[in-house]
Amino acid sequence: MDLTSILVISGKPDLSELVSQTKGGAVVKNLVTGQKYPVFKNDRISSLGEIRLFTNTDERPLDEVMQLIFKTLDGKPTAFDPKKADGKELFALLEKALPDYDRERVHTSDAKKLFSWYNVLLQAGKITFDEEAEQKEADK
Repeated sequence: MDLTSILVISGKPDLSELVSQTKGGAVVKNLVTGQKYPVFKNDRISSLGEIRLFTNTDERPLDEVMQLIFKTLDGKPTAFDPKKADGKELFALLEKALPDYDRERVHTSDAKKLFSWYNVLLQAGKITFDEEAEQKEADK
């Protein structure tokens, strides 16, 4: 699973996928609505491929964390709305998927984003079972 073309754009709802680059920015597609729109160089854009989650020993790339959540939930969406869920519910699921997450540095807002993104990516068909990632995890 490659999350480098999946973007978080400040001020825009949901996640977007890079469609093409232009001289002054890029054209992206909203993963929920499918609507295409331009973004510009002065927009704050982050690739999900660059995002990491703190653990007790190091940082885990978001694609690995998404694979662990996918495996934990058997490829199904979360049973709750992450935006409305309380911290206990969010962190209980995060602990099942990633038992060594850093409890001091991963906040409730981070967990809400993580599980919201997971649901959007799953619905858009961007998360699939990755045998190579599974093998890497088994080797750890």
